[in-house]
Amino acid sequence: MSWFETSVFYQIYPLGLCGAPHENDGVLEHRLLKIVDDGWVEHIKKLGATCVILNPVFQSISHGYDTTDYLTVDCRLGTNDDLHTVVDAFHKAGIRVLLDGVFNHVGRDFPAFRDVLESRGGSECSGWFNINWSGNNEYGDGFSYETWAGVPYLVKLNHNNYDLNRYCADVIRTWEREYNIDGLRLDVAYCLEDGFLQYLREIANELSTKRGEKFLLLGETMFGDYNRWMGDNVCDTVTNYEVYKGLWSSMNSANMHEVAYALKRQSGSDPWDLYTGRHLLNFADNHDVPRIATKLEDKRHLYPLYGILFGMCGVPCIYYGSEWGIEGEQHFGDHELRPALDAPQWNELTDYLCALAHAKTGSEALCWGDYREIAVNPQQLLFERKSDNERVIVAINAAAEPYVFHFDAGCGRAVDLIDGSDHDFGGGSEVAPFSAHFWKCER
Repeated sequence: MSWFETSVFYQIYPLGLCGAPHENDGVLEHRLLKIVDDGWVEHIKKLGATCVILNPVFQSISHGYDTTDYLTVDCRLGTNDDLHTVVDAFHKAGIRVLLDGVFNHVGRDFPAFRDVLESRGGSECSGWFNINWSGNNEYGDGFSYETWAGVPYLVKLNHNNYDLNRYCADVIRTWEREYNIDGLRLDVAYCLEDGFLQYLREIANELSTKRGEKFLLLGETMFGDYNRWMGDNVCDTVTNYEVYKGLWSSMNSANMHEVAYALKRQSGSDPWDLYTGRHLLNFADNHDVPRIATKLEDKRHLYPLYGILFGMCGVPCIYYGSEWGIEGEQHFGDHELRPALDAPQWNELTDYLCALAHAKTGSEALCWGDYREIAVNPQQLLFERKSDNERVIVAINAAAEPYVFHFDAGCGRAVDLIDGSDHDFGGGSEVAPFSAHFWKCER
């Protein structure tokens, strides 16, 4: 067990939140301090989150994933000292911090690639990239190179090169030493070579030993068998896009069977279930997909959806601003998904997520318990989370009418971990429209 398994995550895209220009203008502005000065640290703590993911903060050309300097904070955000201030503020609030490790590709202004442009095959860094010296590209470089997803300004790194991998390891060690970070989000981990992922795990294990606690590796994965990227020798956990899709799709189509199938397939007790005992990172939205309040056809579904997110196996993650229901459609550049915001807001939805977060972190069963499906209907879901010392029954109703579950709870009474109310299972268990309950059973 590690600190991660009892966590609630909160994700910030700093270039967006802090209002940085979309393209790097080279002008130093201390925007990153907005996270401290505008009350975001206190807000996140009050919400009940225990770990923050900071998406790219180091020097880049535009969106942060076209890195040009791994060791210098992007001038649009401020200075290295500003990052120190932000991380220290989170730590003083009892909140851990992950940085975004973008090690699959770099921007064209990355010094090693600039050296290749100038010295061609004579560059000591030419082996850091997969180059075809007989080709050409749209920039007229006189050679071609592998990119990420065909994007010409994202130059793929060649992790079969020992010097490159040693450089990346030194970057990670520097981040941990200088900022005392608690782990990494690995961008597009599904694109990283297996050997490099295993090497990163060796570095993470080294840092875990040094720190006396887990230095976390969180891998960004999309679809497929997550066991390829998640395990004892690779990432500790990965992003759960399978259930993400099931969450909003089940609500919009009135087909709770979709997400129920995914939950059982991932965490059930059958020998063919995939990730039982693992803690994946679960989310309703992030910086790469539409805001969940936009994705849902009926915003009242936010309540049962988040009930599933916090009640299911794994670790929930909230994306900045979504806790009070901001919207954002996905267009080219993703700027609407990553908006500049002033001081954080608080409303009824935020109250609800705060209650869910504290219920989650305070419950042994919700953090570590097994998963057992009890009932599933087109707009209702009932499942049990059971640990050695606790049972919690999660009841979800996504319909516009009340619904009464009739089932054997194995006891007579329970306490709802969300609002503290008592519940009697006798005569059926009614669930209000668009709501969720976390019933902690008396035995």
